[in-house]
Amino acid sequence: MYFKHPEILYFLLLLIVPILVHLFQLRRFKKEYFTNVKFLKELSIQTRKSSKIKKWLLLTCRSLLLTCIVVAFAQPTFKAKDSQNKTNEMYIILDNSFSMQAKGKKGELLKRAVQELLEETPENLNFSLLTNSENYWNTDIKSIRNTLQNLKYSAMPFQLDNLMAKIKAHKSAFKKDIVIITDAVGLDNKQLKNIDKNDTLEFIIPKAEQKNNVSIDSVFIKGASDDFYEISIELKAYGEDFNAIPIALYNQNKLIAKTTINFETKKKSILFTIPKQTFHGFVSIVDNGLAYDNTFYFSISKTKKINVVSIGEAEKSSFLSRIYTSNEFVYSNSTISSLDYNSLQNQDAIVLNELDEIPQALQTTLKSFVEKGGNLIVIPSAASTSVNMNAFLMNFGNLKFNSLENKEKLITKINFNHPLFSSVFMNKVNNFQYPKTKNSFILSSSSPAALSYEDQSVFLASIQNAVSAVYVFSAPINTVNSNFQQSPLIVPTFYKMAINNQNNNVNALTIGNNNPHLTDATLNKDDILTVKNSDEQFIPIQKILNNKVQLTFNDYPEEAGNFEIYNKKEGLENISFNYNRTESDLAQANENILSDYKIIDSTSTFFDTLQTNKTDNQNWKWFVIFALLFLLTEMAIIRFVK
Repeated sequence: MYFKHPEILYFLLLLIVPILVHLFQLRRFKKEYFTNVKFLKELSIQTRKSSKIKKWLLLTCRSLLLTCIVVAFAQPTFKAKDSQNKTNEMYIILDNSFSMQAKGKKGELLKRAVQELLEETPENLNFSLLTNSENYWNTDIKSIRNTLQNLKYSAMPFQLDNLMAKIKAHKSAFKKDIVIITDAVGLDNKQLKNIDKNDTLEFIIPKAEQKNNVSIDSVFIKGASDDFYEISIELKAYGEDFNAIPIALYNQNKLIAKTTINFETKKKSILFTIPKQTFHGFVSIVDNGLAYDNTFYFSISKTKKINVVSIGEAEKSSFLSRIYTSNEFVYSNSTISSLDYNSLQNQDAIVLNELDEIPQALQTTLKSFVEKGGNLIVIPSAASTSVNMNAFLMNFGNLKFNSLENKEKLITKINFNHPLFSSVFMNKVNNFQYPKTKNSFILSSSSPAALSYEDQSVFLASIQNAVSAVYVFSAPINTVNSNFQQSPLIVPTFYKMAINNQNNNVNALTIGNNNPHLTDATLNKDDILTVKNSDEQFIPIQKILNNKVQLTFNDYPEEAGNFEIYNKKEGLENISFNYNRTESDLAQANENILSDYKIIDSTSTFFDTLQTNKTDNQNWKWFVIFALLFLLTEMAIIRFVK
């Protein structure tokens, strides 16, 4: 214990005053003579004794009264239990990811956490608040009240390591008290690795009572006829024992199809048939789980033919005309001698079909073509040299031709996880008629092969970026050297290689995914494309590529929905954005990895403990109470003690 004002204790010397008054106050008793002397003598002795007792009682009360008053003004104080950390800075990390939409005992986890912060945070406490998307430094509960009340769910998943890095970058000479409010969905050991051991971390883990959830995972076109699309809706169920749920399809907010779905398995596909025309809408479900993943927005653009040109001998390229048919493609073939270089930049895909040599001018043109979003398909010639091919491929990445092998090899392995074959096969195919090649180059690649030989060497490799791809075969596929043209693989392989990464008809981007998007547009130097709908508008990062514009959206838009890309007032393209589905599985709550940290049951407990452990205990009020008690005791003695 210590005194805030120890100098006031000198006033205790004043205690000598009542002592002197009581000790030297001499009362003389006046004698009265009565006839019964014996009785008066006894009365005199009794009166003197009771007067002496009363005098000492009053002396004690007054001394204690004065002592309590002096000590109260000196303010006796007990040091806090955690006095060394009294100056620590306070940081509150609040998880506002979509998994916090789950319902606990008192409602949605995030809303309840916000309510407790508003009710329990001391008004005089200075702290910093960090959420998934926003930071509020050195604030207090009064200043941030409206912000907390209007806090929205963030499309960004909870990443504790990123938030801790922000706190660490916020330089300070003081230690930090950090309280983290999260449901621990998606939390892993990697996020805890770089935590500063000098900082005090405490966790509040609100728990969801209902962990069943159904999510719309993706939408794609499974098939198409002359007049209709067959749309496949992919759903995932997390949890157990699901009831049938309704699912509805809307175009321009107009209901066009509706049904119910039962979950016999964790994954389910629902097919809808819609007219083959422009679509700008969404599919939605109603379940008792999270709400954010119940709607999937998507757009289908007007069917546009894809421009494909093959460069090589017409006889060797005839198979391509049977794949790139006129209903979907504008296909042409040209020899090196008759090639129009100016037309190449208007193509979507270019096939180099068994060229013995690639001229330097063509190499330069193709490099620019790929950089601006075009797809390139390279089929080598047995007569071409590896030196010439490698000099060309160096423009695109790490692909290298080695020596030519004169032996027959079977193509036996399909990489079903390769982007080229995504959504091509319903099931993994193991038994099929293996195509073969007689002569092939040994092709080395740093990327996984799309198709491989039985000896695990590469038959088809690719170099891909966000807007384009370069596909390279390791062998000629003419009918003399290979029967690949008669294989069932030939059509899906060349079809998917010609289609641009984003030209798959269904347009549905993920917020936070920074893969660029290509929009067909011819802009002047100062023109800027804008993305907007009725609620939100933003300008993406953009780069002009001949007759296309490359758009990068970063973390925009803030909310999922259907948008349109505008050049001034002219609408160019419909585009849709959805939230990432990483928060859909509530079973990912990983509280077990926090065993080395202190877990608190509620916000009120945290602040009560903080107040108790780091606040000095002032006891002057007790001494004021004692002083009043002694004053009352003195008055009682004066009045009732005779």
